Amino acid sequence: MVSYIKSLILSGEHQQLDFKFEISDSRKIAKTLVAFSNTDGGTLLIGVKDNGNVAGVHSDEEFYMVQAAAGMYCKPEIIFESKRWIVDGKTVLEIIIPKGTNYPYFAQTEPNKWLAYIRVKDENIQATAVHLKVWKNKTHDNGILMEYSEKVKKLLEYLELNRTISISKFCRTAFLPKSAAENIMADLIYFGLIESVYQDKHFIFRLKNKKSLEPILLSGTIPAKG
Repeated sequence: MVSYIKSLILSGEHQQLDFKFEISDSRKIAKTLVAFSNTDGGTLLIGVKDNGNVAGVHSDEEFYMVQAAAGMYCKPEIIFESKRWIVDGKTVLEIIIPKGTNYPYFAQTEPNKWLAYIRVKDENIQATAVHLKVWKNKTHDNGILMEYSEKVKKLLEYLELNRTISISKFCRTAFLPKSAAENIMADLIYFGLIESVYQDKHFIFRLKNKKSLEPILLSGTIPAKG
C-alpha cells in the first residue's frame, strides 16, 4: 500500500491534491479544507514538500491543528478522514476531504472574517459574489426561473461572437450595476449556459455549450430548471 502514497506524491500538486511541509497555522489550513469542500474534494498530504520530497511529520500536533481548522475555523464544520503512512522511514499524514454537500463552506481568515474559497488547479482562490449566488441558487428546492431579458439576450449573443467576457465588461456594455450583472451571470451558470474561468488572476465567463444555446436564441425563452 505504500506504493499508493508514493504514486500520489509523484503525481504532484493539482486541483485535488495539496502538499504541506508542516502545519503551523490552523486558519491557513482552513482555506485549503474549504477550497476542497467547495470544489471537488481532495487530499492533503502533510510532511511532503512542494517539490514532492518527503520530510515527514514529527508529532501528533499536525493532526490536532487540522482538526482545529476543520472544527473551529471552517463553517460549516468539515468532516475529514485521516491516515498515516510510513514512506522511507518517515511519517506522512493523509487528510481526505470529501466534496461538500452544504455549500458554501467558509474559512475564518481572521477574527470575525469568514471567506469562501474554491480550488483552481493547485491554488486556493477566494470565491466571488457570483460563486456565492450560484451556491444560493442551488439551495432552492423548486429551482429558479430566469427571464430571457434583452440584457441576457445581448450577453449570450456577445459570447457567441467573443470568447469571454468579464463582469466589468458586462456592466459597461449592458449599463448594469455590478450586483445585477452578477445575478445574471450566476443564473446562467446555474442553468448550465456559461461557466467561469480563472485567468490572469481574475474570473472571466464564457459559453459552456454553444449547442444548448441555439434553441434558446431561437425560441427566446430559457427552460425552467428545478
